[in-house]
Amino acid sequence: MTSISLTAKDEIESPTMAEFDQLWGHPKPLWMLFMAEFWERFAFYGIRWALTLYIVAQFFNGDSSGQAFASNTYGSYLALVYGSAIFGGYVADKIIGSQHSILVGAIIMGAGLFMIMIPNEQYFMVGLATIIVGNGLFKPNISNLVGKIYAENDRRRDSGFSIFYMGINAGAMVSPIITQWLASTFTDTPMLDNYKAVFGAAGVGMLISYVWFYFGRRQLKGLGAVEKTPKRTKNLVYVVIGALLSIVPVYILMAYAGAQVLAWILFALFVVLAFMLITNAKKEGKIALDKVVACLIMFLFNVIFFMFFEQAGSSFTFLAQNIVDRSISDTVDFKIAWFQSVNSVSILILAPLVSILWLALAKRKIEPSIPRKFALGLLGTGLGFLVLVYALENLLDANNMIPLWPLAACYVLHTVGELCLSPIGLSMVSKLVPASMAGLAFGGWFLSTAIGNNFSGILAGSISGETGMTVSSAIGGFNFSFWLLTGGGVLLFLIAPMINKLMHGVK
Repeated sequence: MTSISLTAKDEIESPTMAEFDQLWGHPKPLWMLFMAEFWERFAFYGIRWALTLYIVAQFFNGDSSGQAFASNTYGSYLALVYGSAIFGGYVADKIIGSQHSILVGAIIMGAGLFMIMIPNEQYFMVGLATIIVGNGLFKPNISNLVGKIYAENDRRRDSGFSIFYMGINAGAMVSPIITQWLASTFTDTPMLDNYKAVFGAAGVGMLISYVWFYFGRRQLKGLGAVEKTPKRTKNLVYVVIGALLSIVPVYILMAYAGAQVLAWILFALFVVLAFMLITNAKKEGKIALDKVVACLIMFLFNVIFFMFFEQAGSSFTFLAQNIVDRSISDTVDFKIAWFQSVNSVSILILAPLVSILWLALAKRKIEPSIPRKFALGLLGTGLGFLVLVYALENLLDANNMIPLWPLAACYVLHTVGELCLSPIGLSMVSKLVPASMAGLAFGGWFLSTAIGNNFSGILAGSISGETGMTVSSAIGGFNFSFWLLTGGGVLLFLIAPMINKLMHGVK
């Protein structure tokens, strides 16, 4: 590996803040990164709502016994999507730089999205594996670039990440609406065939992201780039070949290992990552080490959050399909995909309000610390499950269906929890970890997300069981979710002072 690593001579120095043009109060590259991420998230969330439904429809002929397999596959897919970020961060930091990692990742993701249109289970799984590899190169590095366009002590960094996060959710809001329309009206063929239009539209969105970043990266003025030399070309070829070869083991993990085996593999990766971060931090001194330890503790609570937040694409989807009365009128139904947009619309509405709230509390010197914001995120998410449990126990109609509003309310409450945690977490990583290992640290953040996503698939699979989701299985699973989230939130709230001490003043 050392033979293809960067040397100081190969790297282009980061520009000073004065070299970046400013637009609307932020460095101009922020808006380019915003749109590149918008289209990547359009692709990612465009297929999110359809994957489990498609698996059941295409490979189980619509039989509800396929729900557990679909949920486990979905959880494994998400886990590997985020887990691959650790390798993408390393490749960018040590071999080809962030810019080329993003470009290579976008092309590979696009290929995978078009591949899952093929109505064959093996090709479908290979397509998912291809998306995973591409996303690993793309996702951590575009987030890393957002952090790098700001000076170390620039107070605009948090608001910059909030703007970037709104780009993520603007794409996530639009794509389910468009792809649901395509699935419903594009052709007169059975629904399982219409899902192919969903996957194709997502592939087009990924190609737009590639083109947008390819031309817009000039604004970065060399940030995240590597000087053009024969060595860079050689390294780039090695990375492309390595990425294509890695599709095979990722496919094997998805198709044959299973979610439980994958959980142990991801845990082992997390241990290795923690060891690498701690070893590198020790070289920087005690303060750097304390900050990295604080970061790793927060990663563990991030696992808990995403284990339950990502029920949105699995158990919540089957709940919406089978146990929620989605009729708005005699002729209009609330589409299953639209629930994904509830989360995104809520973020776009609530994110500015939450930012204003943090600023108001900061002026009064009572703003919650980062750990306590995380704790509030866990508690808010738990409250969403409590609403569902209440509805399932008290609001069932004669057809064993609950009204539309409890699931919508759950999504809104989960959004509040997300706003207290996800954008804060991205900013936290950029502030706590030394720049020399930022890519690896962002990979660690996404790896913790991966572990949570894998657990989410296992949980959703257990809720569905062998026969599919029932009212009683949903009550049991959602009750468990409420109590674990509440317990985690209370624990984090209590140990927050200890974590704050490790952060050495970082807020």
